Amino acid sequence: MLSISVVNAEEMAQLNMTYRGKQGPTNVLSFSQHEGEEGSPNRDLLGDVVICADVAAADAQSLGYTNAEMVVYLLIHGVLHLLGHEHDKPEDAEAMKSRVDELFEELLPLVA
Repeated sequence: MLSISVVNAEEMAQLNMTYRGKQGPTNVLSFSQHEGEEGSPNRDLLGDVVICADVAAADAQSLGYTNAEMVVYLLIHGVLHLLGHEHDKPEDAEAMKSRVDELFEELLPLVA
């Protein structure tokens, strides 16, 4: 199970500051329900993916995607974070981007 939220830039900026200590909105945040001392009482809940509609729209325009395609791309990215993928190191970033791109290409026909 997965919780998905779409928020505006103001809400995302608040979440980004609260949970990452970073100013401004980001395109996607993931919150695992299996990390931390207690974790989720519902073991079937993988976590929460929060997508910023405003940043996603700007990203879509700059990358040549539709808004729907961009949301799917960000959702894949967020879910991969929940599954343990990271992109702090260059080699991890490259591997994660490759996996996101691979899954995106598989799902793209479903978005159209």
